[in-house]
Amino acid sequence: MNNSVCIIFGGTGFIGSHFAQFLISHHLADKIILADLAPPRTCFNFDKNLVQYVKLDVRQPIDSPDIPQSANLIVNLAAIHREPGHEPYEYFETNLLGAEHVCAWADKIGCKQLIFTSSIAPYGATESIKTEQSIPVPISAYGGSKLAAEKIHIGWQKAEPGKKLVIVRPGVVFGPGEGGNVTRLIQAVIHHYFFYMGNRKTHKAGGYVKELINSLFWALERTPVKGGVFLYNFSMQHPPTVEEYVKTTCKVAGIKRFVATMPYPFLLAISHLIEAVASFLSVKQPISPVRIRKLVRSNNIKPEILRQLNYQYLYSLESAMRDWKKERPDEWN
Repeated sequence: MNNSVCIIFGGTGFIGSHFAQFLISHHLADKIILADLAPPRTCFNFDKNLVQYVKLDVRQPIDSPDIPQSANLIVNLAAIHREPGHEPYEYFETNLLGAEHVCAWADKIGCKQLIFTSSIAPYGATESIKTEQSIPVPISAYGGSKLAAEKIHIGWQKAEPGKKLVIVRPGVVFGPGEGGNVTRLIQAVIHHYFFYMGNRKTHKAGGYVKELINSLFWALERTPVKGGVFLYNFSMQHPPTVEEYVKTTCKVAGIKRFVATMPYPFLLAISHLIEAVASFLSVKQPISPVRIRKLVRSNNIKPEILRQLNYQYLYSLESAMRDWKKERPDEWN
């Protein structure tokens, strides 16, 4: 992709920022456009001659003079995804309209390569193993909107010969700047407020953000030159359990922690109380009934396509967390 332009919709978020960093470090683009509502993150000090920020809302038809009229690669990361935090219609409004508008823009400028980040949410929470061959059964507005967005992108690819589309269904993606579930788990373990609730062996499919981006380019290279769809699950080879996340956190942080087990109904009731009080006081806090429920539900998603095609992983859970701590030690204090 040398001498190329890459447009990243949703480009200033956690994954988008790392994607741009990957392009720069591997000399894969001459111009990178970060199209997003939010400005670039200050922790990523991008060269302004190489990386350009364009304020843009994918819910509206894309028509900005600041976006190049040609591109070698378009990446669609724009999404409403955090649960809880949004009304059901908001997931569909952003994720479906965004898919339609990004695909329409790709057609308008004649871009033939598109990457779309979906989610494992279309599978629904499940204790049984799910692969790419499993039938998606979404149980949330987020999961349903992502599955519908996949179909929109696939329709874009099939409408014209020669188009290459990569769709990835990642589990929880963690790493420097994440600020999500794994960051909260790390902080809870370090600061003595993490408890098991009968979920030690609950599987949580996920992987390191740098591994995710490496796998995206690996998948793009394996999409037929004549065009096609490459859809795959992204997770570590064996989805870690909650206990493995906790033990690895302790090992990397260099701490010893006895993690007690509390009854799930008790913690769920406490989370409802804390949420009610925080809502009344208009205070933001990380404890939510939705997050408590997530902690006891497995996302046992298997990256079967990566296994079949012999993808060579760069990181284990431990080496990923060590790399994260080295890059952002402040997030491990």
